[in-house]
Amino acid sequence: MDMKLLAVFAVLAVASYAPPSEAKPISLVERCYCSSTVNSLPRGYVRELRFIHTPNCPFQVIAKLRSNKVVCIDPNMPWLQQYLKNAFKRMKKNKMST
Repeated sequence: MDMKLLAVFAVLAVASYAPPSEAKPISLVERCYCSSTVNSLPRGYVRELRFIHTPNCPFQVIAKLRSNKVVCIDPNMPWLQQYLKNAFKRMKKNKMST
């Protein structure tokens, strides 16, 4: 058997057993989660909030509602702005007391 052909088979065999990469494709990394937002939502409907900030997307707020529906909400809603101010005050207060 030709040595070049044997070498090619060896390289292909090693390459096929390499562990898969954990990185996500660029097209998935660059997408923003929130393509549209809800502009009016009473605070009482919200069960859980998640905040996402990525370099390529604006600040995004994802709310899980009491009905288990997940929506993106406008980060400029008055009750959300007050919630964030209170959270920062608590964080600052806790940081100063330790």
